Amino acid sequence: MIKKLLSIVTLVSSLYSADIIQADKKFISSGAVVDIVYKENKLYSATNASCIDIFDVKTQKIIKKITVDKITDFLGEIIDSKIYSVDLIDDKILILSLGKKGARRVHIYENNKLNLVLSSDEGLYIAKAKFLDKNTIILGLLSSEIISYDINKKKENYRLQVSQSKFSNFVLNEDKTQIVIADESGDLKIHKTKDGSFIKELSGQNLDNVFQVDMKNGIIATAGQDRRVVVYNGKYTYYKTASFLIYSVGLSPSGKIVGYASDENNNVTLFKRSTKSTIGVYGGNKMTLSNILFINEKEFFTASDDKTINYYKIK
Repeated sequence: MIKKLLSIVTLVSSLYSADIIQADKKFISSGAVVDIVYKENKLYSATNASCIDIFDVKTQKIIKKITVDKITDFLGEIIDSKIYSVDLIDDKILILSLGKKGARRVHIYENNKLNLVLSSDEGLYIAKAKFLDKNTIILGLLSSEIISYDINKKKENYRLQVSQSKFSNFVLNEDKTQIVIADESGDLKIHKTKDGSFIKELSGQNLDNVFQVDMKNGIIATAGQDRRVVVYNGKYTYYKTASFLIYSVGLSPSGKIVGYASDENNNVTLFKRSTKSTIGVYGGNKMTLSNILFINEKEFFTASDDKTINYYKIK
């Protein structure tokens, strides 16, 4: 009887595994991957190992490594600096990393040189940093403040207290005129990036912390602690539920495909936004998902708290 039960379990497991689509390519980074960006056949991987790895996507090899200084922890030991986010504009690379006493520092890498923009002595606990233009960056602080910072003038354009809840994530629209901010309240706040002025709030869909948010072609999608992936599309707003906390979400460039971390095995499920129908379940991620990044309507990357970045082609 026990042998029969084991056989049934094995059969069911194998059938389930057969439905999981494995990666077409793997990229091995220097440390656990925190953030990724793609541009012109290059993949930029922000790691917890004090470096940005730059991959040639065709060869899957690291062609350049940008390293920031290690830091001294509270016990006086020298440790790696975690890179929290990376961004690109023209020939500039924006790097947000861990500095002294838990505060963050911001560098710009240009012309083979690493330039310090904001020191950790400023005492800013920044969670995410992105370019607005070549002279302006926007910062999301753990205190749910948003700062627009002028790189050349070395001063803030504005500082905005968006919420009283702990900051989680933000995303910019394609022309970088709007910012969508997520926090542990579950609500989304949308502001103009030019002056920080409020546009609107999206609420009532996520009931708890929103870990991540994405926006493409006017469509917004969230990854929620309440096991909901919410799709905001004007009046046609809905959510799908998962069996586990949803840590990551990503939209294809058109906003027609939604990808989300859908179970405790770190698999990613893709579905069509308009019909809600599943396209496929993609596996091979060893740890908690940190990124789902589409480069077009047929290809996407996933990264997790692991060195491996997976690449998939949608059949």
